[in-house]
Amino acid sequence: MSSFVIEGGYRLSGEITPQGAKNEALQVICAVLLTPELVTIQNIPDILDVNNLIQLLRDMRVKVEHPAPDTYTFQADEVDLDYLATEDFIRRSSSLRGSVMIVGPLVARFGKALIPKPGGDKIGRRRLDTHFVGIQKLGASFEYNTERQIYEIEAKRLKGTYMLLDEASVTGTANIIMAAVLAEGETTIYNAACEPYLQQLCKMLNAMDARISGVGSNLLVIQGVDSLHGTTHRLLPDMIEIGSFIGMATMTCSEITIKNTGYESLGIIPDAFRRLGITVEQHGDDIYIPEHTSYQIDTFIDGSIMTIADAPWPGLTPDLLSVFLVVATQAEGSVLIHQKMFESRLFFVDKLIDMGAQIILCDPHRATVIGRGHHHKLRAANMVSPDIRAGIALLIAALSAEGTSRIHNIEQIDRGYQEIDKRLNNIGARITRL
Repeated sequence: MSSFVIEGGYRLSGEITPQGAKNEALQVICAVLLTPELVTIQNIPDILDVNNLIQLLRDMRVKVEHPAPDTYTFQADEVDLDYLATEDFIRRSSSLRGSVMIVGPLVARFGKALIPKPGGDKIGRRRLDTHFVGIQKLGASFEYNTERQIYEIEAKRLKGTYMLLDEASVTGTANIIMAAVLAEGETTIYNAACEPYLQQLCKMLNAMDARISGVGSNLLVIQGVDSLHGTTHRLLPDMIEIGSFIGMATMTCSEITIKNTGYESLGIIPDAFRRLGITVEQHGDDIYIPEHTSYQIDTFIDGSIMTIADAPWPGLTPDLLSVFLVVATQAEGSVLIHQKMFESRLFFVDKLIDMGAQIILCDPHRATVIGRGHHHKLRAANMVSPDIRAGIALLIAALSAEGTSRIHNIEQIDRGYQEIDKRLNNIGARITRL
């Protein structure tokens, strides 16, 4: 198990460029299974979750080339479906939650798929009902093999239909879209997720000659086609990493510029930081964060305590709530952080409390943060990263704390952030990887 040793209290300075979007990468890489032709994807981040998915495709005999540091080509013209029944596939895919999105493409193109219960972060229940019910409505049958703990999915030919999703699941919507593009007839998906990364998936599929309308809304209409063709696609910058950099700059009283942010795709994120009193300046497609010696949390119009809560797009992404929580500890004022989606994602706050933060964990979904300002610095601590997003929040806390902190189990951070220690050290951080 690797660790970070962080010398806190040093200011950052300069420019940093966000990686390609992890969540988009997992979707569009699965989509290459929909065509036997060559697909080129650019701006792919070099992170564990993405690399593991690419290796899984290699094991399925998808031809993968790596012509440039952030570019891959994929050609799924000789997919080995027998590999899906092997113990190696079950072991690999069960540890990678993004692998569930191969179900839609495989069923649509080959008529069958197999997937174990997927893994990923331990952040509470993450239902697969939306994925499975949607694909079932297209005509697939699901059987659960209790002995091997795997789902076996088959369909002679998927047929378009109308469906109203029980929740606006991003990965569920993506899976259903990838199944529907090759289904016979018209598919209507209401209450579809509409995050920018899902919009990117739809744009990529349309470039492959799919027929998807309503992109960017929660009502998608898909006219099924017989086959899809190759294309070239470029990932958006990772909005979660951009938000993390804003938090780091603020907590360490630093002045930095975040380059090439895809600002128009960030939605409510910049304004949500402004509600914490943080100055976020747009300079073209860049974001400039000036030095903050202090920042005051806003209140609602009636003077009541501000609440920051996650919501389906265009609401605030749940992946950034851990960052907002830690940034609030050094603000002036109070805020209620309401994590609606996952019931275990706030449990890392006990580590922040050990560092001197004033936080009341109201229940598994809500935490009240009493900000005490920069004049009450956090203390250094030894910590263990429980998941990707809590891991980066703890790293932000350690960068601002007085003294030397250690964060163990940083493989969780590496799953979502490319060479984060090297990139931050380049702008003034002092992080050592053990």
